[in-house]
Amino acid sequence: MTDRPVPPPPHPVPSPVNRRLLLTGGAAALGGALAGGAAVTAAVSGDRTPAAAPTGAAAPVAVDFGTETVPFHGPRQAGVDTPPQAYAAFVAFTLGPATDRAALVRLLRLLSDDAARLTQGVPPLADTEPELAVLPARLTVTFGFGPQLYAAAAVADRRPPSVTDLPPFAIDRLEPGWSGGDLLLQICADDPITVAHAQRMLIKDARPFASVRWVQQGFRRGRGVEHEAHTQRNIMGQIDGTGNPTPGTADFDTAVWVGDGPAWHRDGSTLVVRRIRTEMETWDKLGRMDKELVIGRRLDTGAPLTGEKETDIPDFAAVDEVGLPIMPDFAHVTRAHVADDRYKILRRPYNYDGVPGADGTPDSGLIFAAYQADVDAQFLPIQRRLAEHDLLNEWVTPIGSAVFAIPPGCAPDGWIGDSLLT
Repeated sequence: MTDRPVPPPPHPVPSPVNRRLLLTGGAAALGGALAGGAAVTAAVSGDRTPAAAPTGAAAPVAVDFGTETVPFHGPRQAGVDTPPQAYAAFVAFTLGPATDRAALVRLLRLLSDDAARLTQGVPPLADTEPELAVLPARLTVTFGFGPQLYAAAAVADRRPPSVTDLPPFAIDRLEPGWSGGDLLLQICADDPITVAHAQRMLIKDARPFASVRWVQQGFRRGRGVEHEAHTQRNIMGQIDGTGNPTPGTADFDTAVWVGDGPAWHRDGSTLVVRRIRTEMETWDKLGRMDKELVIGRRLDTGAPLTGEKETDIPDFAAVDEVGLPIMPDFAHVTRAHVADDRYKILRRPYNYDGVPGADGTPDSGLIFAAYQADVDAQFLPIQRRLAEHDLLNEWVTPIGSAVFAIPPGCAPDGWIGDSLLT
């Protein structure tokens, strides 16, 4: 197997170059691949000065989402507590039989270097379409290690105990084409072309070492369409993610980031990816009140049936005039509720909507991505309650499942996974 040499870590990305600087020759001071990337940025972007507003009209506000970046390097990987971007691709790989520890190190160094460049709007050194890399649109690339990667790298004793296939649930109808995986790349950005380009570049990197096992592509509301403080809705029209732990709090850190366990995994997390098909044909036949009872929230505001605002805490003891619980025991919110923020999971889901069947039947659902410090202590208790008595199971079916350890981040002179493999 012949691998291309791993390039050195990227240099700091220069400040954006405007047309005046280019025309006066100021860009000549920039050298190497970064100069090329900056020049392409300027050439593609052009003059972004907004046109003059008509007399008496308010001047337009220039919002340049395309050039926004999220740091790649740091103690923790981006793409976990990063506010979710509009588009995502989850790419799972199966390592080749010849990919041992040394080969895996080469792969991760290569992927880390190219991901670091792409997230900062800098084309990778072997990028044949560098123009597609210059608008990162908050691109993040998050790495995950599946259960079998540790054995391939001869470090099986370092696998976190909860990073293993989930136990079977009666509601599951899992398909091999959406399940498992040795290595995961979660690629997210606010622009679908950015996601597609990054996905292609990183798959090319991995080709000598691994084969693509599955790719799941998803979407959320577009950037700027809805206020960022609002909780997203899924394809069924439901608010999704109200019960998340609050970023920036000690409870969030406890719930999401690994504090105990293998030393190499500290400041990492664990990720469960579940592909959940929605039965939209039968869901659409339900009336509005029935849908609210199934979920336990009002469709318009997202408030629990016992509250007025989305953030109100459900009152599971409240009863109606005939003594029946207002929040039914079978409601999704009731089954999924976790009172202690330290044991919550961070839901970071994306919708999918594939090609309908010949009869028009939708192929729609949710790529349910859940981050937590410990799958056994956090995800599994919730999933067991849902599988046992959640009425929503009549309209949703899990068809894919995978578990990954999310390693910590890396320094500019390091690479993702160096804490495990060195």
